Amino acid sequence: MSRMKHPMKVAMVSVLVADPVKAFTYYTEVLGFEEVMYDPVNYLAIVKSPLDPDGVNILLEPTEPGGIEIAKKFKAQIYKMGYPIISFSAMDIEKTVKELKEKGVTFKKELTKTDYGFDAVFDDDNGNYIQLLEFNV
Repeated sequence: MSRMKHPMKVAMVSVLVADPVKAFTYYTEVLGFEEVMYDPVNYLAIVKSPLDPDGVNILLEPTEPGGIEIAKKFKAQIYKMGYPIISFSAMDIEKTVKELKEKGVTFKKELTKTDYGFDAVFDDDNGNYIQLLEFNV
C-alpha cells in the first residue's frame, strides 16, 4: 500500500537519440511501437507499446542538433560500457528475438536463461543498448 494519499505513476521516460526522426522510424517500423506524437520539424517523437495503451510513453530525446553536451557524453559512455539504457519485456521472448533478427536487429547479448526468466540485449541502431526480458511467472 502506498504511503502517499495521492500516489503517482510513470507517464514518460526519455531515451537519448542523436536523430529522433531516424529513431522514430526504427522504434515504430522495426520494434513495433506506436506513435503518440510526432513532429519531425521540431525533433519531437514520442512512442508507446501497443500492448499497453495507457502505459509509459517513450520520448525519443534528441542529443542533436545542438544537444546538451553532457547528455551526448553520458549516452556515448553508457553505450561504450555496453550498458542497456532501458528494458522492454516480451510475452514470448524467443519469438520476439527471432522476429527482430529477421528485421536485421543486432544483438549484443544473445537470448540467455537467467534465474528470473530470460534476457537478451540488442542495439537500437541509435546508439543505445536495450535489454529484452521475459520473467518467470
